[in-house]
Parts: sequence; C-alpha cells; structure tokens
Amino acid sequence: MKILKIFFVVFAILGCFSWPSMQSDLETYIVQVESPESRISTQSSRMDLESWYKSFLPNTIATAGSDEEPRLIYSYHNVMIGFAARLSAEQVKEVEKKPGFISAWPQRILSLHTTHTPSFLGLQQNMGLWKDANYGKGVIIGVLDTGITPDHPSFSDEGMPPPPVKWKGKCESNFTTKCNNKLIGARTFPVSSDSPIDDNGHGTHTASTAAGSFVKGANVYGNAKGTAVGIAPLAHLAIYKVCDLFGCSDSDILAAMDAAIDDGVDILSLSLGGGSKSFYNDPIALGAYSATKRGILVSCSAGNSGPYDSTLSNEAPWILTVGASTLDRKLKATVKLGNRKVFEGESAFHPKGHNSTFSPLFDPSLNATDFDSPYCGTGTLNDPEIKGKIVMCMDGGGYSRIEKGQAVKDAGGVGMIIFTIADYGFTKFADAHILPALYISYKDGMEILDYMNSTSKPIASIAFQGTIIGDKDAPVVAAFSSRGPSLASPGILKPDIIGPGVNILAAWPTSVDKKINTKSTFNIISGTSMSCPHLSGVAALLKSTHPTWSPAAIKSAIMTTANTVNLANDPILDERLLPANIFAIGAGHVNPSRANDPGLIYDTQFKDYLPYLCGLNYTNRQVGNLLQRKVNCKEVKHIPEAQLNYPSFSITLGENSQTYTRTVTNVGEAKSYYSVEIALPPGVSVTVKPSTLKFSKLNQKLKYQVTFTRRDNSSSNGIIQGFLKWTSKKYSVRSPIAVVLEPRIGF
Repeated sequence: MKILKIFFVVFAILGCFSWPSMQSDLETYIVQVESPESRISTQSSRMDLESWYKSFLPNTIATAGSDEEPRLIYSYHNVMIGFAARLSAEQVKEVEKKPGFISAWPQRILSLHTTHTPSFLGLQQNMGLWKDANYGKGVIIGVLDTGITPDHPSFSDEGMPPPPVKWKGKCESNFTTKCNNKLIGARTFPVSSDSPIDDNGHGTHTASTAAGSFVKGANVYGNAKGTAVGIAPLAHLAIYKVCDLFGCSDSDILAAMDAAIDDGVDILSLSLGGGSKSFYNDPIALGAYSATKRGILVSCSAGNSGPYDSTLSNEAPWILTVGASTLDRKLKATVKLGNRKVFEGESAFHPKGHNSTFSPLFDPSLNATDFDSPYCGTGTLNDPEIKGKIVMCMDGGGYSRIEKGQAVKDAGGVGMIIFTIADYGFTKFADAHILPALYISYKDGMEILDYMNSTSKPIASIAFQGTIIGDKDAPVVAAFSSRGPSLASPGILKPDIIGPGVNILAAWPTSVDKKINTKSTFNIISGTSMSCPHLSGVAALLKSTHPTWSPAAIKSAIMTTANTVNLANDPILDERLLPANIFAIGAGHVNPSRANDPGLIYDTQFKDYLPYLCGLNYTNRQVGNLLQRKVNCKEVKHIPEAQLNYPSFSITLGENSQTYTRTVTNVGEAKSYYSVEIALPPGVSVTVKPSTLKFSKLNQKLKYQVTFTRRDNSSSNGIIQGFLKWTSKKYSVRSPIAVVLEPRIGF
C-alpha cells in the first residue's frame, strides 16, 4: 500500500494526509476555547477544566451511550486551552455557537521526517565535553516518535543512575517491566496502538541517536563497524509514541507534549512535522511554546523537502530547527562499465564472497508498459529480459530503495544501480540492500545510460569497498534538507543549525540481515529525522553542564559557535558541491565542544514574544491562542521580527536603513573585552555601535545596535549574506546575517 510507503521511508517528503475516519461523517478536530476564570494548576482545577471542555460538546455527544465511540479524545492543560474531539461538520457548527469558543480545525497527519557521529562531532570518552557533562547524566530527553524497542542493548541501564526526583512520568501498565534507569518512561497516544513498542524502527533509531548506551561491535552487514553510542549516553529517555501506520496526528502530538511537560522532561525531540503554518494554529509551535516557557528545550527536524527554497517545518523562534548534513564516512561501492569507466556510489550491502563479474545492463524505462517501471516499482518489472542482469532504477516514485531491490530480485535481476534526481546533486544514500546494489548521482546515472545507448551489449560489474573514513568535503548539506527563508516568520533565520543526518547508523528493532538472529541490531537511514536527535543529545549535554541556562541560552550557544567550514577548511558545501546558501545551513554545523563555552549568549526573554507576535500582525485572539491569555496588541509596542534578541539576523532591505538592538550576556571570563568584526553582505553597509564590549563580571548584560544600509551604488537584488562576530582573546561569537534586497526602481 502506498500509504505505508510514506511512513516506512524515512526520507519521505513531508506532507499532510487526511485522517481516515472510522465513520464517514466524523473527523478529529482540535478545538481552542477561552480560559475559564477558575483555571489553576491543581488537580481539582483540571477536573473543572475538563468539565468546561465537555460543556462545548453537543448534547448528542456529551451523553453518548457506552456502545458508541468516545468523542472527547484529549483534554489539554499545558500546551493550549482546548481539547481534541471526534465531531461531524454539523456538530462543529454547534460547538462554534458556544460562548468562549475560539477556533476549531481538523487535525493534520504529519510525516516522520551511530557508530561514528560522536567522534565526527569531537566527542571523545573521558575528555572534553563528554567528561564535563558526565555524558548527560541526570538529563531527561523526551522523544516523540514511533515508540521504542526496549530490549535493544542501546537502552541498557548498566551504569545508569535512577531518574531525578523531579521525574513524574510513567511506563504504561503493559510496559512497566520493560522500563529501567535508562528508559524511564513509555506512553502511547494513537488510539490504534495499545503499546509503546516500536513496530516501525524510526523511533528506536532516533532515541538511540540522542541517548543510546555504548554498544560494541555495531554494524550493518559489517559496514560502519564500531561502538555505537548516542550523543548523551547517560541521559534518561522518556518515550511518547505519537505515530502509527497512518502517520502522526496533531492531536496525539499535542497530548504527548502536554504529558511530557507534566512528567518533567528537560529536552523534547521531535523528528516529524508538516508544512509551514502560522504559529497560532500550528500544534507543534503551540506545544513547543508552552514547553519552552517551562524551561524545556524543543528540538525539531527542519523537514525533508529540500533543496527547494521556503520548504521548512517547525519554524518558530522558540524551537531549535535542525537541518541535515553528511559525515566524513562513506560506505563505498563502485560500478565499472564495459568501457572501463568507474563510478563511485554508496551501499550498506556487504556480501561475503561477492564476485564482481560483469553482467548485462538493463534499462526498465525502455519499452515500459507501466508508469512505475523506471522506478522499479513493486510488480512492475515483468520483462523476462531482466533475468541475470543489473537493472538501472530511478530513485523516488513512492517506493523505498529496499522495495526497488526486492522488485529487481523478484524479476530475476542480479544487481541494481539506483540514480538520483538531478536536483539531488551528489547526495547519496547507503541502504542495506537485499542484493548487490549501490546509489549513484544523477550525473553518473546519465553517463551510464548514455553508455548503454551507445553499445548493443552494455555490461557492468559492482564492487564493494566498505567503510571509508576521511571525506574532506564533509560536512556537506544534504539535498533533502529543507531550506529557508521561513514563510511563517521571514525575519527569523531558519534553519538554526545543521547536524549529521545522512547514512546514520543507530539502533533498529530487527536485524536488516534476515540470516542474523541477535538483539544487537542496527540500521543505516537518512533524513532530518536523524539530525534532530543529534542536536537533542547535544542540548542534553549542555543542560548537564549548565543546568541554569534557559532553552534560548542553550540554542544561542549552539548557534554562535557553529562551524562554517568543512574538514578541508573551505566553506561548507551544498549538494552541488558549491558553497552552501545561508538558508541551507543557518548558523552552520554544530560544534558541541565549542558550544559548551561560548563566551557570550543571546538569551531571548520570554516577555519579548508578545511584541514579536503582535508585530507579525496576528489578531489579539491569535496571539492569545499562543500565550493562553487575553492580550491587546494595541497596548503593546510592536517590534519587527529582526528585533527579537536572536543569535542571527534575517532582514528584507529596501531604500531605508534599518536598526536593531541585541543584548548579550557574559558567560565566559568575568573580565573580558570584545571587539566586533563584520563581513559585509555585498551592497550593504553594516554599522555596529558600540564597536567594543567591556565586561567586568559574569552574567553581565550589554546591548549593541546594528544598522543596515543599502549602498547608493548597489544594484544588487536577491539574497546576500554576511556575518558579525564578537571576538576576545579567548572567544569568537558569530551571528550570521541574511539580507533579501528589494528590487530597485530603475534598475
């Protein structure tokens, strides 16, 4: 079924799908209402709150018999004032007439968006950040995903302390014996699921990436062999299953975030999302706002809709939005043609005794009788000529790369070459294939097809070189990683950061090699789903070393210390192997060790979100939806988006100069002196006052102003970029600058 393919392929394009109603006229709606006067945080008030919610339901629902499906699904008390209920369109009209009603919308179904990554990120045992942070000890990471495989060795609690006293969460009754000091909580929210057990793999993979324990000998078919470990291996995990076979529903995600706030998590990690929405009716933004207000950092994937502009998910400034990059590790495979040309690709297939002999090549797009034949779709390869040949397959088409291999194998093929689409450039995926196969670039794929058209008997051989460390181009922005500018708030630069998300090895529920029977199972998959938990783990380490830091302070430390060059000390590249755009990398690639000691931080004050939201021209009610209280924007001095005390700048510049204020907090050396360095965006002058900052004590705050002016002789249009950097003898604190220049009249 195609709907299953959307869920099982991690690298699926983000999208929204209609929720399959159990009854044709019923749908799950998320309903926002005004706050009752008596709302406080005691248990009795929560009962009052639920009564308030029930008062909005039509009588036919509130008094439904026990033989009918329950209509009130969730009562929210942290993430929003409202509830989720099963309603028909006519019943929603009745609800809308009740005093106190604000809004109702049908829920969306959102999509899901390592042995080597810790060392690639500079994390080493018994030294540096891992030692300083005690591997994240005492921090609780809440993971909203497809569940967990509790008996996997990545979730062993050997050497783990008990959870902190503040922990108020639980393991569901049918799961209690599976929890331990590592896996301290597990709950499920989809009504279609009765257990937090992961029947997909995605949740197990993301959880182990964030906080998996040390597991020696991890590998996939012998590739990427080493000791698998999460970024914060002594952090605790709380699992919230919010996804089932149909996807991840808004109402379940909100309910899980609501519960996680009560449970006492420190970090929330969400490798899922949908398209861009205004913050006041974006459930993840709503939940993240409430979580952030309570000191919980929320880390989210940016989405897998790159390399195209303005394709981001999870854009709110109170969210850490994470894009994806490559590692310096390749799982190398090559294909050699009959004309002796050799092309390099990647594959996690690692056969024993594979014979790299030449076999005939086959192109299923020639004389195809099925539209999906070029994609090697299931059941579409019916040509008997395929038997004994290596088949050329296009990536995509709604089929996973493993499914393509199965289709080739079922048709009698002996090997497979998958080539990507043109826009994906040099991004390559290493999958655990079921037959000799590799993934190559579009350019190389076209050259192979040209060779096939030039000879009557095209042949090729596939060879596997295994794990190769040391790609000096790394990190490279992954083609699929969603890009800015943000649609919901163009004045906030997104994504915030990029981290490892291509060919990531982490825990998996079952062995990808059916011949192996072991609990120590791993898989290699790709997506911003994989980069997000890397940053969740980094945030947990920083929370451990700096327990008093706010989510904004942690985010600032990560952003202002990010790398902007690769291992070759050249600018970070994109999927075309060209210098990456600022809307692809945000502040740059995460550098955990530097983030632990950033010197200065931009600590966004929560009170500033009110004038920021009013400045987005939201109505009073829309702003109130987020703040969960009545507001009057006429009584608030609005601020433009770029005035928010953010660690980066994103502005649209016309003929008039623009000035913005920033406040930095000294968290480095008590007595320190910083001077400003500016890399000017072409055609724009940038003036910073004062140009020096002198601190006399820790936690001292100082302000500076930045003025952006378009130069008179500049005819440039479009997107340009630069940065400003505060430097002292010890620290370098960098803020990226993105400028969209408005067209000039007469040019």
